[in-house]
Amino acid sequence: MEMTHFIGIDIGSTCSKTIVMDAEGQILHRLLRPTGWSSVETADLILEELKGLGISPDTCRVVSTGYGRAAVPYAAKNVTEITCHARGACHIFGTDDLTVIDIGGQDTKLIVVQGGQVTDFLMNDKCSAGTGRFLEVMANTLSVRLEELCSLARRGGGVSISSMCTVFAESEVTGLIGRGESRENIAYAVVNSIVRKVASQAGRLKLDQTVCLTGGLCEFGYLRDQLGKALHCSVISGPDGRYAGAAGAALSAVRL
Repeated sequence: MEMTHFIGIDIGSTCSKTIVMDAEGQILHRLLRPTGWSSVETADLILEELKGLGISPDTCRVVSTGYGRAAVPYAAKNVTEITCHARGACHIFGTDDLTVIDIGGQDTKLIVVQGGQVTDFLMNDKCSAGTGRFLEVMANTLSVRLEELCSLARRGGGVSISSMCTVFAESEVTGLIGRGESRENIAYAVVNSIVRKVASQAGRLKLDQTVCLTGGLCEFGYLRDQLGKALHCSVISGPDGRYAGAAGAALSAVRL
C-alpha cells in the first residue's frame, strides 16, 4: 500500500511532539502533549490522536526519536536526537549550515551542522542547570508560569545566582525571596543563570554561522535576546522550533 503520511514522534522527558508530513516534506499536522510518567502510554495516546485525524497505520511510516523513542512500537525506526534535531532545524529554518541550540526539559544540546551534516555537538545531560526543568523549578518557587518568569525577567536586573546546581540555586532564590528581593530581579537572575550556562557550553564551539534556538523555550523572546547578547550573535527561532526533533524524524521517515 502506498504511504501517504510520514510521521516523526519526538518523545521528550517533559513534552512529546508529533509532526505529520507528506512525501514532499510539507507539514500537515502538529501534535503536542505532556509525556507524563509513561512513554509507552504517551505513544499509545499519540496513535489514537493520529487515528482521530484519519491517519491509518497502514498508510503511514513512523520514525521516533527523543528520550522515549524506544517506547513507540509502531515506529519503523528509532533515530538519535542529534540527527533528528539537526535535520529538522535545517528544514524549518531553510539552511543546511547552522548551529542548533536545543534547550530541552532535561538536557541542552548544541549541534553544529554544515552542508546538512552534523560536524560537532555537545550535550549536557548530567545536570538540569541550563535546561527547561531548571526554569520550571524556579518558576514554581516564584509561583509564576514560565511565560510570566521571562516577562518579569525583562523588567528586572542587578541580581545574580552564583550556583549552577538546581538544588543550590533554588536555595539561593529562597534566600533572595526571604530578604525581600523583587520577583522581577529574581526572575532576571534565573534567566541570566541559564543564559550563562548555555553560553559557557557554546563557547567550546565555533559560532560563525546561523544560530537557531529550538525546544520548548524557543518562543521566549527575552531568553532568546539575552542568549544572542551573550553569544555576540543573532539567535533566530520560530513557532516550529520546538518541533525540530519531530520534524527531523518525519523527514527520516520520508527517506526510508
